[in-house]
Amino acid sequence: MTEPAVEPVQHDDVVCRILRGELAAAVVWRDEQLLAFLDHRPVFKGHVLVSPTRHVSNLLDLPAELFAPVLGLAQRVAAALPAALGAQGSFVAINNVVSQSVPHLHVHVVPRTKGDGLRGFFWPRTTYADGEIEAYAQLIREALRDPR
Repeated sequence: MTEPAVEPVQHDDVVCRILRGELAAAVVWRDEQLLAFLDHRPVFKGHVLVSPTRHVSNLLDLPAELFAPVLGLAQRVAAALPAALGAQGSFVAINNVVSQSVPHLHVHVVPRTKGDGLRGFFWPRTTYADGEIEAYAQLIREALRDPR
């Protein structure tokens, strides 16, 4: 007697839904292990979320083999934002369970400029005008391809 095939668990969080093509997103990077896309309610325009494509709930569940790829892409995005958007630097953060609105690990990479008004951990949110999110995504995609 053969065992019945076990279906993989399908998660319904935003990241998994984007990966399955159920939700649209302004994707700036996608490969077998990683997805990076613009937050639809950014702290500042160009705010990128970097996630593993494998469902990982939070930092405590991140397998060791994904640490370097996830943080490596976050580092590349942080380096791309000044070239893409004229930012002076970035804020990089991971909410872990508390304040984690999406139960799929994601690293926030937020473009920063001196005097931009961001104070501590108060994250005001903004919105993109019609069509603007894709223009920001294209600038960041191009900067990520630049091998400088």
